[in-house]
Amino acid sequence: MTTLSIFDQNAPATPRVVTEDGAEIAGLLAEHGIRFERWTTRDLPADASQDDILQAYATEIQTLKDECGFQTADVISLNPDNPQKHAFRQKFIDEHIHSEDEIRFFVRGQGLFYLHLGDQVYAVMCQKNDLISVPQGTRHWFDMGPEPAFTCIRLFTNPDGWVADFTGADIASELPRYELLEQATA
Repeated sequence: MTTLSIFDQNAPATPRVVTEDGAEIAGLLAEHGIRFERWTTRDLPADASQDDILQAYATEIQTLKDECGFQTADVISLNPDNPQKHAFRQKFIDEHIHSEDEIRFFVRGQGLFYLHLGDQVYAVMCQKNDLISVPQGTRHWFDMGPEPAFTCIRLFTNPDGWVADFTGADIASELPRYELLEQATA
């Protein structure tokens, strides 16, 4: 289930707020300029290609391109049997920012976005059908867990794709990782 947990950065062991209410999650994130939506499910085979996935969501993708100026869209997919899964997890798990909005739509599976907003960290466990848009310059990180199983549509204004500027802060290591938050909401 999609879950938002809000932590104080100075007391990161226990969240002060936890909610699974989609409207409440969207409202709390919107207060910080973060877009959160749920899109209608498409019936896609488990082995759907990138082209099949992009075609299935073509209308929504075009709407986002028109609204936000995105130039490209692609699909990223990771499964537990990927021999590079630990390296991929490490790539995204430290706090960073981007010079463009980061949009992800979960076609399948789940992943955990941490958003460092002032002196709080919002941990959003995104699930299938969730769209999250992290505004440019927002300090954040992403944890796919030790056994990643997800497929996401990504949109970019930069033709180079995903480019991060790491902050060097160690706050990501101070908060509960994916495994702990997944257990807490199971």
